[in-house]
Amino acid sequence: MKVERKQSVVLVPFLLQGHLTPMLQLGSILRSQGFSVIVAHTQHNTPNYSNHPEFIFHSMDDGLKGIDMSLPSVKSIYRMNESCKAPLRNYLVRMMEQEQEQEQEQDVQGDQLTCIIYDNNMFFVDDVATQLRIPSIVLHTFSAACMNSMVTIFQQPEKYFPFEDSQLLDPLPELHPLRFKDVPIPAFNNTVAEHILDFFRAMSDIGSSVATIWNTMQDLESSMLLRLQEHYKVPFFPIGPLHKMAPLASSTSILEEDNSCIEWLDRQAPNSVLYVSLGSLVRIDDKELIETAWGLANSDQPFLWVIRPGSVSGFQCPEVLPDGFEKMVGERGRIVKWAPQKQVLAHPAVAGFFTHCGWNSTLESILEEVPLICRPFVADQPVTARYLSQIYKVGFELEVIERTVIEKTVRKLMLSEEGKDVKKRVVDMKQNIVAAMQIDGTSHKNLNDLVDFISALPSRPAPPTPVFGAIMSSNHITSKCIIESGSNF
Repeated sequence: MKVERKQSVVLVPFLLQGHLTPMLQLGSILRSQGFSVIVAHTQHNTPNYSNHPEFIFHSMDDGLKGIDMSLPSVKSIYRMNESCKAPLRNYLVRMMEQEQEQEQEQDVQGDQLTCIIYDNNMFFVDDVATQLRIPSIVLHTFSAACMNSMVTIFQQPEKYFPFEDSQLLDPLPELHPLRFKDVPIPAFNNTVAEHILDFFRAMSDIGSSVATIWNTMQDLESSMLLRLQEHYKVPFFPIGPLHKMAPLASSTSILEEDNSCIEWLDRQAPNSVLYVSLGSLVRIDDKELIETAWGLANSDQPFLWVIRPGSVSGFQCPEVLPDGFEKMVGERGRIVKWAPQKQVLAHPAVAGFFTHCGWNSTLESILEEVPLICRPFVADQPVTARYLSQIYKVGFELEVIERTVIEKTVRKLMLSEEGKDVKKRVVDMKQNIVAAMQIDGTSHKNLNDLVDFISALPSRPAPPTPVFGAIMSSNHITSKCIIESGSNF
């Protein structure tokens, strides 16, 4: 008798922390549902295998050796997409050949490759999956509101670009509450180069994928999800928040976390500390750091501040802090290079989060009932900041980076009646999200539907003869010229 085979899924995460984290969380969810999980990852930002012994890992040559990826460019992301094609394809072909061999033997247990789930920035996977006739599913790691704004802009880009400086605060057509300054596509001199637009089109193109997974909640973004489903015409599975739906609490951090800050938090009064972190990628200049430092110092509120190595252009942390800052702050402030963020936000001493509004950080903050001060930078962050401050009203957007404005905003969040109202709304928002996670909630139901959907995917024909080398699809035909142009974001 043949032993019943286990279904396996291959996950292909994008190499940045904010994308790697939700993909690994999705892997934990699928593992808990009975699937075997294989993570095919880039050499750059390799996940810590020891944190995820339940996964099989496969490293792909990403072509990024010697390239500065602290601020990824369009050129480097396309290069990575091109470089990873052959390694992934050859790995999958070997897997499929092994499956065939096991099929021919009795009493041999082996897993059967069911589908590939990939981050939308890893768009090369669609080419590989199509050639090997493996079903593919896209994971979107940011909000439906952000994707809807991009899709809307792509339909008529001439309505949005170029724009004048005088229009920065004007509303974007059809995209309330966004303004021209909030466009999620990088604009230089208030316009977008065609190759940048092409890149974001490629990123939002799901190709031949049979479904999409979203790290969001149906009840939170129902109208946006409906619009996008009409556009993409494939099944949608919003199963967020992934960090709470995942059964395992393993660390997904690429950077080393300084857990000593938890001991410092233990010594602080309940609901007294502002947590300040601008994520794993943002880089600010020394002027912004100095204004932020004095804003925090003059607010008289305790704070835990993450200053990542390399996050201040041209400086290391101690040398850029203004003279007299540390003496003035004393024990009221704590600075670390990186923090265990989920643990920090869950700490009873933390009352507010000064954030770049990355989607993971946003969901982690809301689920711990921590209101926000929004300091967005690029991509989905301005979109998220506007929704948090204008639609959900669970945070204050920091429009001007100046010490007195920062001081007033911190005090407003931490001490004022307006801040208490924001706190109440974030508590209500958290309760609605938790309801979606319950057995009869939408996220839970969507997860069950996703498991059934993957389990029912049709079996594949035999693998084609291996072809070593690059794979090019008409959807992403612009990649070669962009690589050669050397253009950056």
